[in-house]
Amino acid sequence: MRHHQYNPDFKFVVNPESFDKYTDREILQYCLGATMYMPGTKDFAPKILAGAYPGLTTVVFCFEDACPEEQVPAAEENVHHLLDTITNAVEDGTLPADRVPLIFIRIRNLAQLKHFGEKLTKHQVQSLCGINFPKFNAENGYEYFVYLQDLNERFDEILYGMPIIEDPEVAYKETRTQELIGIKKILDKYHDLVLQVRVGGTDFSSVFGVRRGVDYSLYDIMTVRECLSDIINVCGRNNEYVISGPVWEYFRAPKDLMFEELPKHGLEDYLIRRQPLVNNEIDGLLREVILDKANGFVGRTVIHPTHVKFVNALMAVTNEEYSDACMILNHRHGGVVKGTGSNKMNEVSPHTNWAKKIYNRARAFGVIENEGAYVKLFAVNEQ
Repeated sequence: MRHHQYNPDFKFVVNPESFDKYTDREILQYCLGATMYMPGTKDFAPKILAGAYPGLTTVVFCFEDACPEEQVPAAEENVHHLLDTITNAVEDGTLPADRVPLIFIRIRNLAQLKHFGEKLTKHQVQSLCGINFPKFNAENGYEYFVYLQDLNERFDEILYGMPIIEDPEVAYKETRTQELIGIKKILDKYHDLVLQVRVGGTDFSSVFGVRRGVDYSLYDIMTVRECLSDIINVCGRNNEYVISGPVWEYFRAPKDLMFEELPKHGLEDYLIRRQPLVNNEIDGLLREVILDKANGFVGRTVIHPTHVKFVNALMAVTNEEYSDACMILNHRHGGVVKGTGSNKMNEVSPHTNWAKKIYNRARAFGVIENEGAYVKLFAVNEQ
């Protein structure tokens, strides 16, 4: 896969790199981008075979919230069949390997994971990238990763784990720190099997009986903001783990984006100052992704295919950011150097972690000329 294939004519300063489930973890963890959830019962194989969503690179088939319990057996059968179908299509040449999205499953609990795993075959695992662990906590986390490690050894394949931190024990202030430290110990023990850490903004909101409106961001909800802040603090130090942003719940995105004229100013000028850009739902999504980036999140969960290109476009890196990052990473002896554009200082030592993150995002999502190019990247009608 490669990001932004919905806009094949866009000219990047540096092109995004191709990736698949076998790409080195150090870069693959940055590549997921907009990760679309759908019910495990959905027959999505025809869409993948037809290349119906050229911008979609990561999908999760959900056996939990999006799937009623009585439908779980049918959902498991559907996903087993989908994995066989995709692997068969790659093997017989009807589906190019570089058009296979990263495919994950979101399980309900350990018992359901084991039930799914009993019928999993090596043939199917070739098209499965990993498993999302909902309501991951310091009590259930070890069992999840022990079984995941068993699957890797059984098939001699790579299957990654993506813990979803959304448990009430993390929401509650009095238990949060101890719980996050316990979670971090599990992640560190199975570091090479952790592809990303995901967060559940909707679950955290539910604990406090709140829901952000379309004109607000999760960062405006104080109790949820504190949860996200502490997760970043514990799990995001020194770029140890890539942490993705939570889902945006609102959608009204027409396939045909008709701009009378493209914005003349930077994207943030419009969104932060709340000048209309696309529509309320998409403007809210874009505004929240900008805040994601400012706080260190990479990519996010999405529930609607029209959100994919907006999230992934904003993950691209501007040429000024990329040049600064390269300057810092190539300046091995520390010190301070004038940044690109002569408008900032690059202090090599404290800015190195930032530079590594920017460089890896650039490899995954490409480098664009400036902020104005974000809109040009997503403001095209999908093929």
